Amino acid sequence: MPPTVARAADTDAARLQVLRVLEKQPTLSQRELSAALGLSLGKTHYLLHALLDRGLVKARNFRRSDRKLAYAYLLTPAGLREKLSLTRRFLGRKEAEFEQLQVTIAALRAELAREERP
Repeated sequence: MPPTVARAADTDAARLQVLRVLEKQPTLSQRELSAALGLSLGKTHYLLHALLDRGLVKARNFRRSDRKLAYAYLLTPAGLREKLSLTRRFLGRKEAEFEQLQVTIAALRAELAREERP
């Protein structure tokens, strides 16, 4: 896969991951979202703000029990459509990778079988 295509696929996968986590847990702070994603806080901030800028996620203020103002990150209808689209593309890529992996495994097994014959 060319580097630009690989980067786009990685970005799509990260955006999908953010959308999936926020759909289930919209009240996560950016720090908590970062931990849930296994990404740096800076990368999480970048991804989240890109989604906000594109109108895929909206932020709503609410008060937490510790009396601090916080945000709920809610997927917009466009965000839900984008999540579905990203899921389809991600699944297609993973299925293609799986098929290629099966071909590679079969070839390696055949090679081993040939090598092990006396």
